[in-house]
Amino acid sequence: MSLKNIMLGSLVLFIGILIACNPKVTSTVNTETEIEEQPIFEDVDVVEETVASVPGISMEYMDMSADPAQDFWRYVNGKWLDNTEIPADRTRWGSFDELRKKSSEAVLEVLNEAIESNSYAKGTDQYKAAAFYKSAMDTEAINAAGLSPIQPFLDEIKNITSLQDALDYSVKHAPTGGASFVGFAVFPDLMQSTINAPYLTTVGLGLPDRDYYIAEDEKSVETRAKYEAHVARMFGFLGVSEADAADKAKRILALETALATPMMTKEERRNPTLLYNPMSISDVQKEAPFVDWMKYFNSLGARDLESIIVLQPNYIKALDAIVSNLDVETLKDFYTWTEFNSSAAYLSSEIEAANFDFYGKTLRGAEQQKPRWERALDQASNVIGEPIGKLYVDKYFPPEAKAKAQEMIDNIKVAFADRINALDWMTADTKAKALNKLNSFTVKIGYPDKWKDYSKLDIMATEDGGSYAGNLLATSKWSWEDMMSKLGKPVDKSEWGMSPQTVNAYYNPLNNEIVFPAAILQPPFYNYKADEAVNYGGIGAVIGHEMSHGFDDQGSRFDADGNMVNWWTDEDRTAFDERNQKLIDQFDAYEPLPGVNVNGKFTLGENIGDLGGVNVAYDGLQLFLDKNGRPDKINGFTPEQRFFISWGTIWRGKIRDEALIQRIKTDPHSPGIYRAIGPLCNLPAFYEAFSVQEGDEMYRAEEDRVMIW
Repeated sequence: MSLKNIMLGSLVLFIGILIACNPKVTSTVNTETEIEEQPIFEDVDVVEETVASVPGISMEYMDMSADPAQDFWRYVNGKWLDNTEIPADRTRWGSFDELRKKSSEAVLEVLNEAIESNSYAKGTDQYKAAAFYKSAMDTEAINAAGLSPIQPFLDEIKNITSLQDALDYSVKHAPTGGASFVGFAVFPDLMQSTINAPYLTTVGLGLPDRDYYIAEDEKSVETRAKYEAHVARMFGFLGVSEADAADKAKRILALETALATPMMTKEERRNPTLLYNPMSISDVQKEAPFVDWMKYFNSLGARDLESIIVLQPNYIKALDAIVSNLDVETLKDFYTWTEFNSSAAYLSSEIEAANFDFYGKTLRGAEQQKPRWERALDQASNVIGEPIGKLYVDKYFPPEAKAKAQEMIDNIKVAFADRINALDWMTADTKAKALNKLNSFTVKIGYPDKWKDYSKLDIMATEDGGSYAGNLLATSKWSWEDMMSKLGKPVDKSEWGMSPQTVNAYYNPLNNEIVFPAAILQPPFYNYKADEAVNYGGIGAVIGHEMSHGFDDQGSRFDADGNMVNWWTDEDRTAFDERNQKLIDQFDAYEPLPGVNVNGKFTLGENIGDLGGVNVAYDGLQLFLDKNGRPDKINGFTPEQRFFISWGTIWRGKIRDEALIQRIKTDPHSPGIYRAIGPLCNLPAFYEAFSVQEGDEMYRAEEDRVMIW
């Protein structure tokens, strides 16, 4: 049983993550991704005061002694960098993190108000959200429960005597994310995005990515050794002797390495065409005869399937040999570890702390955990986010912010169309299809028009006998049933993949939509009463970033209807790939730590998003200024300078070395400093704004500059 099984209903952020993840959240998930790739107004009548007190540009954070042509990062953020320490309970700290902390505090306030007021009757979604949060905060009950929430599942695993027993266990406990060698998911068919299709997936392992198992560099070898020690330590909580625990850990690492080896690399997973492999059930049976697949799928509730989309055929094929030759004791140890590891962060304080020692401290460099209230709130937003979002937007999201954001989006879309029309490397036919896709974007701002229905979700308050473990199980089962109910049915494109209180934004290629939750529509990204240059450099560039995802190396493979259909000529695709390679080369050269370089190919989609986003937002600002007139300088800066300073501001941040290493291995976003400066080195307008000359650090030779969209 996994106490944190979040099914694939939220798989809309971007296609690389969307179809490469295990259908449950594990202890290793990084929830700190920004702008896929994740508003504190007290109430409407206080907005005037709050906004007026927040300057568009925080001059006190800038280092005016730095030369922007030499070190733009320091020029914009120097004093902030000098005076800011990463909090002990964080692995990084920056604009996103500051805003997320404020957003969490606001959400906590509305939840506490809901709890204290007793204004929401039992059975309402808001009551369920509050009850879930309260159960997560009841550490006394959680500690008293000990291992009891997962003991029945561990006991079942002890009784496994064969591979068939293990497969039966996986089927039985699929609704709660039970241990398995494969995953089953339902989400839109990549080639027919209006229909929900079945997918056969890989599973999540104890380490964050395949590279951790395969790479032979010193750091990876060291991390594997520490992981093995962690596994052995955790088995101690299950009453296993030190010697036996060490033996189990060694065999588990060997098995997980065998499972990881045939999986796609993270770069391969970014290509959706490699992941789309429809196969008849009989063909799957031939590739992996260790299980009766028709029986397996029928038992899951996916009855009478004729075919299924296999994300990673090589994994499924290799699985047959791996599993068929597996001794029963190793199989049971793997299942035991999978169940325990996926639930450890939600058990007693002692177990949770041990789990954090490896996943928080060792892997990511954190010194201490986030406060209990924040962890509980994160989980509540994760599993029952929209009812909390209702409370949040009612109090904190003014309608003026939504209206003005829509105006900006419309303006940036015009600028994007102008740029497409002006491209010298794309033929007229492909331009017409690109424009059709752009004009077909669905835009979602703030919060859903139709809220998710949680009426079938059973959450029990602690005073009524409910528990954190019980409520987590309930959300897992509800998520599974919700997902399975969609199989073969039309896709509901009104659904959101993020809650309103999430500080992030996303593009979903299957819906061809860009989505901006309420929580990101505030400073430093957006201040609806601030200077337009600052807004265009902040949220405007974020808007442009998400639009550009529709035309990055992944999004460009989907048409205006969200189907994976090629709308490019071979000539245009070749020209596009050539420009992409230049951007790959640029980011490959960045070396944030000695011997640790950014992976330009892995981060390509996000880097295209940033480059396109800054370009179209800048052009959008010029359209605004042409229509409304140019303001005087503010604090000595022209609108163009303020635009670029604003862009540099939103990426300010610090990150611990361990977290940076993990980020480069697992996160398709480049580190913040390179998101800030990388695109600007390619923009002539930046050179003009800050008088960048040949020989300056921010200068790139014209032939090396990248212009894609």
